[in-house]
Amino acid sequence: MKTVLSLLVTSLALAPAASAQTQVPAAVPAPADAALTAHVDSGLTYKGRPYVLKGDSVKVTGTLKPYAAGQKVLVELLQSGKKLSQNTVDVRSGGAYTARVRAKKDGALVIRVTHKNSAALKKATTRLGLTAIVPSAHVGSHGAKVRLLQVGLSRLGYVTGHGTSFGGATARSVIAFRKVNKMARTTSAKKKIYRMLFAGKGGFRLRYPSAGPNGKHVEFDWSRQVLVLARGGKPERIYHASSGKPSTPTVFGTFHFNRRQAGTNHLGMVWTTYFYGGYAIHGYHSVPTFAASHGCIRVPIPNSHSIYRWLNLGDTIFVYH
Repeated sequence: MKTVLSLLVTSLALAPAASAQTQVPAAVPAPADAALTAHVDSGLTYKGRPYVLKGDSVKVTGTLKPYAAGQKVLVELLQSGKKLSQNTVDVRSGGAYTARVRAKKDGALVIRVTHKNSAALKKATTRLGLTAIVPSAHVGSHGAKVRLLQVGLSRLGYVTGHGTSFGGATARSVIAFRKVNKMARTTSAKKKIYRMLFAGKGGFRLRYPSAGPNGKHVEFDWSRQVLVLARGGKPERIYHASSGKPSTPTVFGTFHFNRRQAGTNHLGMVWTTYFYGGYAIHGYHSVPTFAASHGCIRVPIPNSHSIYRWLNLGDTIFVYH
């Protein structure tokens, strides 16, 4: 009897263990479908395509969804299928990533972002086209780099040309930009100017942003020889100009436009608007990069009519150092 009871107890004790050994393990979840996005922080686009400067570091941002901890993405910069640069980065909480690759060559490029298959997420890839330009333009240049220069200048208020050819209007806007930013007063645009424009920098800071109804007024900065038409607290148009030479200086102070003269007068003054006695803003055949007039504020003849039409009698002009 003791032997039978002992065997029964032993059998009951072993039964749960045997049952546990026969349980099916829980299934491992399959990797989830993944989706990638990519964006290039270029600053300027042309015909919907982002542009960057040759030699610069290109910032690529995007997302990997759904978010899973511990994921990485490979960001590559390609040209004609050949790898120019790459960077592997971690995906941050929420699914965002940031990487930098260098545009070592100019021309059409492709950003390729890849997430390799992992336990949490399946493989995913996305591509983005962009173009790198040589940041240098001058009178006679043409192409997308000229149009990008014009777009960058225009969005800051500089009155520039249109199209893809670097002509007189673009040259005058580059001179104005250089004057505002205290650079050499030439017409060429090099990497420093392009880099500023791509970053949205180099505009004119108004001294009197609240002046006039709705902020509409004019400022002439003698030290930089630029004329600015302002509205709504910001520069609306910025022009290359030339004021009175030392022997016949321009008057300084706050004035109001009080008389107009259409067309061209006997002195060669074109589309003239007076603000103090014989002192006026007018177009003239010669507008050098320095103060050279008999006291008036000269502007290039191609700009004179639009300036004349913008101005109203009674508008305020501030002339200062």
